[in-house]
Amino acid sequence: MIGKTLRVFAALGGALLLTAAVRGQNRPNIVILFCDDLGYGDLGCYGHPTIRTPNLDRMAAEGIRFTQCYSGSAVCSPSRAALLTGRYPTRNGTVNIYFHRSTNGLNLHEITLPELLKKQGYATTCIGKWHLGHEPAYLPTHRGFDSYYGIPYSNDMNLALDLPFAPDAIYRDGWTKERVAKLSWNGPDKPPHATVPLMRGEQVIEFPADQSTLTQRYTKEA
Repeated sequence: MIGKTLRVFAALGGALLLTAAVRGQNRPNIVILFCDDLGYGDLGCYGHPTIRTPNLDRMAAEGIRFTQCYSGSAVCSPSRAALLTGRYPTRNGTVNIYFHRSTNGLNLHEITLPELLKKQGYATTCIGKWHLGHEPAYLPTHRGFDSYYGIPYSNDMNLALDLPFAPDAIYRDGWTKERVAKLSWNGPDKPPHATVPLMRGEQVIEFPADQSTLTQRYTKEA
């Protein structure tokens, strides 16, 4: 390996990929795939008789395979908060799901895993569903990640109206910059259901996100 990397990857709807790496040092690269709705026995490396997961099986064979591990919560935001802080959701303050109209996120006083790894010289990135707050201070690039590519919350939510769009953002399904600007929660034009944005860094680069290709694009980005 040429470096040390932490990556977190998110599959469509709910996976999160964390990665970290340090160039020129003999330290392990770290790849964490955190998936909503994935059971212990759903992978080949854990004994599933018919589902084939050769790439994940290879990662398990070349890395570490845990046989005793539990998520910090049964739902999205609290489980992610527990993963990134190492603290139970009741302690880190994220006990409910954040929505597209939420103005808060993971407690800013919490120390995150990527923040600790960056102090050790790691480069870090987050790919996929974030779901720990979409306001600027709560986005991955403010919580220890060098870069971010993904959707800011669940794929069945709506557009958060305060998200900034990149100048070259792609508008799909008849949407335009002018049409988005007219959206309002109190007016006749409200964001339709399940029109989530795709973000790079802290800006929207595609709206609505083409969810039929997200998994492939996440993989390419990783």
